[in-house]
Amino acid sequence: MGKKQSSSGQRLAFLDWTRGFAALIMLQGHVFHSFTAKELRNDGPYTLSQFCGGLTPAVFLFLTGVTLGFLMDSGARKGLTPWQRTSTAMRRAGYLLAVAFLFRFQMWAFAFGQSPWTDIFRVDILNSMALGIAVLAPLAIFETRDRVRFAAISGLVIACAAPIVGGLNLDWVHPLLRHWLVPDPNFFAFFPWAAFIAFGLSAGSILRLVEEAEMHRVMQWAALMGLGLIFGAQYFSNLPYSIYARSDFWVNSPGLILIKLGVIMLLACFAFLWTRHMNPTGWSFVRQLGGTSLLVYWVHTELVYGRWFGVWKETLSVPQTVALAVVVICLMIGLSVARTGWKGRPGFPVWARQQWNGMRIPANQPAGD
Repeated sequence: MGKKQSSSGQRLAFLDWTRGFAALIMLQGHVFHSFTAKELRNDGPYTLSQFCGGLTPAVFLFLTGVTLGFLMDSGARKGLTPWQRTSTAMRRAGYLLAVAFLFRFQMWAFAFGQSPWTDIFRVDILNSMALGIAVLAPLAIFETRDRVRFAAISGLVIACAAPIVGGLNLDWVHPLLRHWLVPDPNFFAFFPWAAFIAFGLSAGSILRLVEEAEMHRVMQWAALMGLGLIFGAQYFSNLPYSIYARSDFWVNSPGLILIKLGVIMLLACFAFLWTRHMNPTGWSFVRQLGGTSLLVYWVHTELVYGRWFGVWKETLSVPQTVALAVVVICLMIGLSVARTGWKGRPGFPVWARQQWNGMRIPANQPAGD
């Protein structure tokens, strides 16, 4: 049983690597956003930092959908009824919602009165994950093979509906509710962000259907589809006419969603090649971050946006900001290792794991036990 789990973990190691890479660009993006001097925010380094950092939430949401697909398939393999599988997914959504409010409450409390109480209800990426999973939970009633199709269709519907919802006059809706649904550059609304969860759910269902011998072929097709999405969505986005009366490319455009989806697919394919052929057994700090992404997200947000380094906020030059980003990344890697330890980490060198296990054996216990 343990061998099978280990083999499965190694087989899907590229997902942790992908999540870890997203964490890296998130860390640098948030450091630049918080500490770069205001007069430098129109320059190339800052713009590039924020452009790359904008991919992070899409990756996190997509991989949340992948794990949701795993959860639904596992429930079916265990013989759970459709209602039980749906209920399990809803409990996952409830857990993420509780974490989201706890996270926002901690940020508000640590601000010591400098943050309005309404920030507790700010729609962050964790809130978006919770709502997206709750809405997509009924897809658990389908068989895994059918879920591939229905989840992908759901993602397209959410993405294509985003400009329509964004164009509605919903000023009469309370802002605390409107921010959950209506596209807004300052919040992670259901439209269009939940589309990434749906696409991830489809991809996760595919991975549960694929045999080990077919993985390379599947990743080849994923790379081709990713390229097709990027160039195809960019082409249609640049057409001089649109089917939407109102649409903002950077806020609610289906084209941007599909371009980001294509980039995620290419990133996942690169991660697959890297973890399979370039670094199949060695420890990876990128994958290490990916295994503790929630902890890294929580702690670094308080560190970067909290009061800890307030004297440096919006005052640093680009070289100083880069240096601080490196420091924050190193701190988060250290925190991640402190959380998990080295023992049993996937991909950690066998000789080092044996040394660690040897040090952990009590003196009165035979080494062979």
